[in-house]
Amino acid sequence: MNDFARLLEAEIPRLRRYARALTRDVARADDLVQSCLTRAVAKQHLWQPGTDLRAWLFTILHNQHVNDVRRSVREGVSVAVEEMAPVLTVQSNAIAALQLRDLEKAIGQLPQEQRQVILLVGLEGMRYEEVAAILGVPVGTVRSRLSRGRDQLRRLMDMADEMPARVQLDEGEDIAPRRRPAAQRRAA
Repeated sequence: MNDFARLLEAEIPRLRRYARALTRDVARADDLVQSCLTRAVAKQHLWQPGTDLRAWLFTILHNQHVNDVRRSVREGVSVAVEEMAPVLTVQSNAIAALQLRDLEKAIGQLPQEQRQVILLVGLEGMRYEEVAAILGVPVGTVRSRLSRGRDQLRRLMDMADEMPARVQLDEGEDIAPRRRPAAQRRAA
């Protein structure tokens, strides 16, 4: 096994985690990762040793996902009830499972751009610069999408009133949260 293959193999768990979060379907996620890895091996000559392989692979995965979504919109997608039955059942640890289900549902309701940034920063722990490179947008756009996405998640999860008095940013800055408009404060 060559060095490229070893480096590629080390990134598979991260790729699978991100693909599962994007697609919310294990089989589709595995297909997406396989497609990404196939493309990476075929285009191996384009990767420059010493550069960030993870960012390169996530870019391939992201672009493949976008292509798949566009194709499914064009062709139309149908899901058999039998395929969804395991997802529709409640697990034994009901509270944790319900909270996780609610979070997954809330993340699914976010616009695609916000969801991608939240998954890459929150789930994968990537730096803003890495996410910007993967998505092909400026770092400021990543920060904006992340902020808006987190605010939207709080609203969707009914946690808007549970914000702490001070917020710790990823870069270590400590700031006070934005105040709600006066009308909302009076209504609460």
